[in-house]
Amino acid sequence: MASPPPKKVLVPIANGTEPIEVVNTIGFLRRAGADVTVASAEKDLRVEACWGIKIVADALVSDCTDSSFDLISVPGGMPGSATLRDCGALESIVKKQAEKGGLYAAICAAPAVALGSWGLLKGLKATCHPSFMEKLPSEAIKVESRVQVDGRVVTSRGPGTSMEFSLALVEQLYGKEKADKVAGPMVMRLHHGAEFSMTELNSIEWKFTNTPQILVPIANGSDDMEAVMIIDILCRAKANVIVASVEDKLEIVGSRNVKLVADMLLDEAVKLQYDLIVLPGGPGGAQAFSTSEKLVDLLKKQAKSKKLYGAICASPAMVLEPHGLLKGKKATAYPTMCNKLSDPSECENRVVVDGNLITSRGPGTCEEFALAIVEKLFGRQNALNLAKTLVFI
Repeated sequence: MASPPPKKVLVPIANGTEPIEVVNTIGFLRRAGADVTVASAEKDLRVEACWGIKIVADALVSDCTDSSFDLISVPGGMPGSATLRDCGALESIVKKQAEKGGLYAAICAAPAVALGSWGLLKGLKATCHPSFMEKLPSEAIKVESRVQVDGRVVTSRGPGTSMEFSLALVEQLYGKEKADKVAGPMVMRLHHGAEFSMTELNSIEWKFTNTPQILVPIANGSDDMEAVMIIDILCRAKANVIVASVEDKLEIVGSRNVKLVADMLLDEAVKLQYDLIVLPGGPGGAQAFSTSEKLVDLLKKQAKSKKLYGAICASPAMVLEPHGLLKGKKATAYPTMCNKLSDPSECENRVVVDGNLITSRGPGTCEEFALAIVEKLFGRQNALNLAKTLVFI
């Protein structure tokens, strides 16, 4: 018997869109098997999302007007939400979706700015980013849920709720069993309380002069969710983040086929000095990192000079361990990779800091990982403030 065709999903983006919300939605839905089209509401496929993160869409919104979708999910961010609201082609697509009883969703500013403006929340329970709650239309029933499902509409609060939001979308499309199957390997938090924590050993002060200079390498196969969350959160904290491609061109294709554009090639990036180097995971990306002599050499110099470095998911096991960068250190890694660590004693911990090294487990721990970096660099109160802004807590 032939398999049913994949569910078709539209995720529109624009300049000023929240990148965490975009990549988490895409990542979860593609993991579930959905056929996701990322569509630009700008004149070009390449979009500059918030915090300078550059994403290349699959199509223009105007190319999608005659297509049918099982779900349309509108990300937030400003001015991205306003641009999406003012895109006549997108408004028409979403209104047709609503008229036929199709599933549609929005997060962060977008429930108020886009769906509300289009009259698509009448009589429905809806939530949005705390700073936009007053802008929800009076005909909507305002709730402060992290994720709200009412009939065929799903709304949510912000970057820090985007994993829960994305998982809810998977459940709406495929059912609870598939949602649980997708969530399992993500190493997501079970409860969203007021605290996030890290396990710290051999505590030292993380020092830097002026603004911390941070290198985030990316490669084909890098986990796009981890890469974007790290870049986004560290940029929000006012660090100077340089995204460098280890490939021979700036554009890379992540593990879930999100197309990201680096700031520079690694050849140029290695000429600079960094307070911190952070490696996202993804087996394909980690393999590319491990075979890059220039990156490995840079990491070894960073470690030798007692400067800061870190990795998440596959990268602790596939990059740091084989090149001797975990010698005498405690670390964690993606659960199925922990057997590759010479010392797996801290593997059950979600974020581990050992002196100048920080490691973490996977996509579902990435926000905690990035916030732990913010805490070590800028102090716990700054990390807590940022966590609240993200609606992580």
